[in-house]
Amino acid sequence: MGDKRAKLLDAELEIRTFGDLLYTFPYRYVDTSRFFKISEFSGEMPSVQVLGRFVGFTTEGEGLKQRLKASFYDGSRFMEVVWFSKVNFFKTAYQPGVSYVLFGKPTQFRDVWQMAHPEVNAYDATKPPQGFRGIYSIPDKLRKRGYSTRIISDLAKNLFSNARIKEVSETLPPEIIDKYSLMPLLEALMNLHFPQNPEKLQKARERMKFEELFYLQLHILRYSRERGRRIRGHVLTRIGEYFNTYYSKFIPFDLTGAQKRVLKEIRNDMRTGRQMNRLLQGDVGSGKTMVAFMTMLMAADNGFQSAIMAPTEILASQHFETIRNWGEKIGLRVELLTGSTRTKARKEIHEGLLSGEIHIIVGTHALIEDNVQFKNLGLTVIDEQHRFGVAQRAKMWKKSAVAPHVLVMTATPIPRTLAMTVYGDLDVSVIDELPPGRKPVQTYLKFDNSRMEVNQLINRELRAGRQVYIVYPLVKENPKLELKSVEEGIERVRGMFPDVKVCMVHGQMKPAEKDYQMEQFVSGAARILVATTVIEVGVNVPNASVMLIENAERFGLSQLHQLRGRVGRGADHSYCILMTKHNIAGDTRKRLGIMTETSDGFLISEADMKMRGPGDMEGTQQSGIAFNLRIANLASDGQILNVARQGAEAVLNSHPELVEAPVTGVEQYPGEELPLSPTSVAMIKNELRIRFLKTYDWSQIS
Repeated sequence: MGDKRAKLLDAELEIRTFGDLLYTFPYRYVDTSRFFKISEFSGEMPSVQVLGRFVGFTTEGEGLKQRLKASFYDGSRFMEVVWFSKVNFFKTAYQPGVSYVLFGKPTQFRDVWQMAHPEVNAYDATKPPQGFRGIYSIPDKLRKRGYSTRIISDLAKNLFSNARIKEVSETLPPEIIDKYSLMPLLEALMNLHFPQNPEKLQKARERMKFEELFYLQLHILRYSRERGRRIRGHVLTRIGEYFNTYYSKFIPFDLTGAQKRVLKEIRNDMRTGRQMNRLLQGDVGSGKTMVAFMTMLMAADNGFQSAIMAPTEILASQHFETIRNWGEKIGLRVELLTGSTRTKARKEIHEGLLSGEIHIIVGTHALIEDNVQFKNLGLTVIDEQHRFGVAQRAKMWKKSAVAPHVLVMTATPIPRTLAMTVYGDLDVSVIDELPPGRKPVQTYLKFDNSRMEVNQLINRELRAGRQVYIVYPLVKENPKLELKSVEEGIERVRGMFPDVKVCMVHGQMKPAEKDYQMEQFVSGAARILVATTVIEVGVNVPNASVMLIENAERFGLSQLHQLRGRVGRGADHSYCILMTKHNIAGDTRKRLGIMTETSDGFLISEADMKMRGPGDMEGTQQSGIAFNLRIANLASDGQILNVARQGAEAVLNSHPELVEAPVTGVEQYPGEELPLSPTSVAMIKNELRIRFLKTYDWSQIS
């Protein structure tokens, strides 16, 4: 093709080579084995084929607003065809009375069916309809220049008719293709572009999804095993006086079965001699902090110090109060170090950490400062870990000659398929059980016309001595967005509830002012907190019983679940009200309805990922692992992901030479083996090199 077209395809679709074109797959497929009648059209239809003739053309408007309309007749009914660009070209391109096949999406406008910029081909009675057909994603810039899905399809057709296409080399070893009954690469590529039938299209998609996920999982597992080989950990074998005394005499509630299971997993990690690197997932109120504290007691019993790092001073202070109350019962010294710690206290803390007199330090980013040194740091706990970057977490590791064990906690439930990939280098523990007696938060979807009813509920809770959160999506009013804001909202709230003190928190406030306002609410001096999502994590006010979320349609499900988790922390009934306008779309109503139907954070996160896609899930950009999937989808391809991961584990079990350096202790990774020929091992090495040019900075993480 010419330079102009080549540059356009490069800029808009990143198609530079034959390989780029081969791997530019259709994003959906339509059945073109039949012609539809205009009388059969419905608003839910995808793109369809219609056979008929143009009756007449008319031009409307002038200049950039000029458009061409045509009347199209299929033998029984008429529809309108509209072009908004290249009017002069289309006016002469098609002749009235000639049979054409139109391909496009029908829409209804003022009771008239229309197709805008359809694909038009002269009808050839000798060629039957072609069956399944791929639809390529065409950016707006290309569409405006007359590019359609047919142009990409024709390019792909030319490529597959070229004799050199047979030189495309297989990217999976024959042993893996045979074991998992996968379609050969060239056949899969041809069927993705030009499916022979639905069955072959399905097999082709499965083959390419498996390959993509197999190499991704192989890369992550190689990284994880190399990390495990290189990074030794303290050997903590003793369960002694601190742990046993607290567990037998002072623990405030019975541990759930899930908490006991996770503690057992942690203990097994910490006595292997390798550094523990474990992600602890648990819904709001599931008891993650108690598990972390019991893990710190294991460290203390073996003569080691522990540090817990939180993303905000408020959360760090709350952790400190909780852990100090638990620890002082058995003689543990617990201190707090944040940016607000005064110089004299800071000096005493530094000395206590160096001497070993401080057993547990709770803090914020202040803990990673170079002048914070430990006598014997054995355990680092990181809370709400997606708030910290990889480099920040790594700095804590360098506080000890031997890397401390790492326990990463999050109250943001992550779907298992996403956790296996984004946090593939961490072992995952899940607390999937809430303590007995905890009352679920009652969640309601309410529209603006129910405002009086909602205010009555808030009034009732305030009279009972409770506190209330009211969350807005914006800080300031934006005329372009019909959304409520904190700054206008606080005045309205003060007017509606004049007898109670109202405070305000948002991300644009100075830290000192924000902390002061938060303290007003935490202490109970203020009864209503008007805020943005800055209170999504790290606020623990057991007396708060109502969470009102304005413009709830603007928030993701996982974010709504996190906000809901701010209430229901005491013994009283609690309520979460999702306020929205009445005329929301059906999909939005369905999404918000999920919140009213379940309080299971993992079910909600699965639904959220299916609706928004894995790239939008909070925290994925902080993981240190980048992935760009062309065809696989972590939200819907969990079954293929599991098989691909098993395959990657089997390959590494029998071929440790695929890891950067020789791996010892393969017995730590039980499972079947998958012997490969030397040629196959070389093929996999080459594919990994091509696909993952980004390598990890081992010096940073070790």
